[in-house]
Amino acid sequence: MNEPGFRIRRLTGLGVEIVEADSDRSFARHIHEQFGIGQILQGAQRSASGRGQVQAQAGDLISLNPGEVHDGAPLGGNTRRWRMLYFEPARIAQAFADMASDEGPTPSELAYPVLRKRQASHAFAALYRAIAQPGMPAAQLAGEQTLPVLLAHLLEHRPGKPLAAGNGASRAKALIDDDPMAPLTLALLAEQAQLSRFQLVRAFSRLTGLTPHAYLLQRRLLKARQLVAAGLPLAEAAAIAGFADQSHMSRHFVRCFGFTPGLYARPER
Repeated sequence: MNEPGFRIRRLTGLGVEIVEADSDRSFARHIHEQFGIGQILQGAQRSASGRGQVQAQAGDLISLNPGEVHDGAPLGGNTRRWRMLYFEPARIAQAFADMASDEGPTPSELAYPVLRKRQASHAFAALYRAIAQPGMPAAQLAGEQTLPVLLAHLLEHRPGKPLAAGNGASRAKALIDDDPMAPLTLALLAEQAQLSRFQLVRAFSRLTGLTPHAYLLQRRLLKARQLVAAGLPLAEAAAIAGFADQSHMSRHFVRCFGFTPGLYARPER
């Protein structure tokens, strides 16, 4: 299904979503539950990532990990065109396991939010072509062979170090992750974290890049996205996911993902 500037295809059997976009929209900070790998086709953008502020221009690959806080804005106020493949974590985890060697630990995340490398771009183009032609055995085989090649480029010479955070903030995050629809309050989270409210907000922000409330909203958005993809009516999905009403969910959905829940409910087949 199309909405101005966006085209979405959901390939459930492959565990992949394809998003093609042509937009000057700026995206608020948000997270995805999938691994995302894509390419800027035209224009340029600036975005936050788990490794700081980055810029990507036409030809660059872009990637993100599940739960990684990011945003996006066009450079110079101009439109930019890009395409993304969003993979279910289990699909990438299996590829990581297949790539693991006896010499080192199994990879767990993509290292480069932006990568400018010709061989990697060629690998992404081949993978995209394969995935965009589902049902063709040759294309499926090409995809299975190309994904590890692409991932290898995104794992090379991993820069930076994972952010550290206190055990208290991690406990609070686990509470939200376990049941984001629960009536959680900052006071309750701080009590479970054994921190003051101020300490929790500061430690939680260091851990995730978001305040507890903002992170809770993101988890509810991801739940709503799951429910919409499963075919639930939008109002019902909003209620189950913990939003005040459908318009409340839709407002945050568009702000973070760039398209309406209605479009997401009617992807191209």
